[in-house]
Amino acid sequence: MAQNYDVIIIGSGPGGYIAAIRAAQLGLKVAVVEREHLAGICSNWGCIPTKALLRSADVLHSAQHAKNYGLTLEGTISPDIKAIVARSRGIAERMNGGVGFLFKKNKVDIIWGEAKLTKPGEIVVGPITKPIVQPQGPIPKNTLGEGTYTAKHIIVATGARPRALPGIEPDGNLIWTYFEAMKPERMPKSLLVMGSGAIGIEFASFYRTMGVDVTVVEVLGQVMPVEDAEISAFAKKQFDKQGMKILLEAKVSKVEKGADSITAHVEKKDGTIEKITADRMISAVGVVGNIENLGLEALGVKTDRGCIVIDGYGKTNIPGLYAIGDVAGPPMLAHKAEHEAVICIEKIAGLPNVHPMDKLKIPGCTYCNPQVASVGLTEARAKAEGREIRVGRFPFVANGKAIALGEDQGMVKTIFDKKTGELIGAHLVGAEVTELIQGFVVAMNLETTEEDLMHTIFPHPTISETMKESVLDAYGRALNA
Repeated sequence: MAQNYDVIIIGSGPGGYIAAIRAAQLGLKVAVVEREHLAGICSNWGCIPTKALLRSADVLHSAQHAKNYGLTLEGTISPDIKAIVARSRGIAERMNGGVGFLFKKNKVDIIWGEAKLTKPGEIVVGPITKPIVQPQGPIPKNTLGEGTYTAKHIIVATGARPRALPGIEPDGNLIWTYFEAMKPERMPKSLLVMGSGAIGIEFASFYRTMGVDVTVVEVLGQVMPVEDAEISAFAKKQFDKQGMKILLEAKVSKVEKGADSITAHVEKKDGTIEKITADRMISAVGVVGNIENLGLEALGVKTDRGCIVIDGYGKTNIPGLYAIGDVAGPPMLAHKAEHEAVICIEKIAGLPNVHPMDKLKIPGCTYCNPQVASVGLTEARAKAEGREIRVGRFPFVANGKAIALGEDQGMVKTIFDKKTGELIGAHLVGAEVTELIQGFVVAMNLETTEEDLMHTIFPHPTISETMKESVLDAYGRALNA
């Protein structure tokens, strides 16, 4: 006899585990199928452990510049890569265990194995046959195993994996994905990063701070291509000052492997080829949804460019089947997956006033040095849509707290609809802007106008004052610049 649930979720990453907990809170009988790691890529190999690495880089940078703060540190300051990686992996294990605790607390069943959709409302969980990229995480106690399971609602939350370019596939040795980049056995002397999105530029920033000679190759005309062009240009100047070499409008056309190095043939805009030799290379050219071997084709589930097509509530074209997170398409961000999970479950549960996902109000954060954060329309996109806009800017160099911290290289840029005064975009670069951006996200969700923001009192001294000054600047009223 098949075991029956109200909701079965395939995958326990940020989307999957949040969906499970919210479903349990609403009194639904719920199970999660997992085959690799509780908490998914984000907590085990992505968001959290990478921030642990970057924190080590921040501390190293501060120590190396202690004299700027009137401090003298004795002895040699150098990174211990094994200890840095061990700290990062320990934090990942802690997050993994935390999700297991939450499942137990909320009475969520865990089914360990590989799920396949056999018909609407039914899955079969079998042995894990598809090779797992990284070692399997610890299997929680009291898990269910192979068998047939049914549910009124099935949610696919299988996440995504690194995209591989033909002929330049990662091999785990000389050409890395973010998996290998997170746990190097030794620090390379030189590194080539292919792709300057969030993943690529974060690793470039980490390794450069660790003293590695870093070259970044980006096929488009700016680093972090999804960001506002002005913010991207500002960040690039800081990367240049740090000694990072960045080649824009260039692509890696071929890679030759040596005994312990690679030589990349980099084709530039003018058609010339530059050969760059490095100890290791990171392929960071995006991710692709995990839609294979799930039985989607047999059920007729609509997909597009490697992702499952959904509406604003996570519904697919098949009744009773849903998708959330990376497998449901961009932006491929953990917080987007979490919010989609809540929307999907609350819609399933029949709660009133469930709002569909508004992707324009999803913030993006890149934890490089300097940090970059944004929400809403870029200036270029607003103009392309034919909107009349007001743009405000305020530099960190005019902010007392930033100067006192020794972090005066940054700026805030705000974009308003000229007719209505509505805030439609905010873009930040500088220290801790990934913490500041949420103020603008809340403002946009409340449909805040410039008048509301101007009447808001910001504490002094804080870097957050740059946010208000940027608003004032959009209307010719900046007070400190």
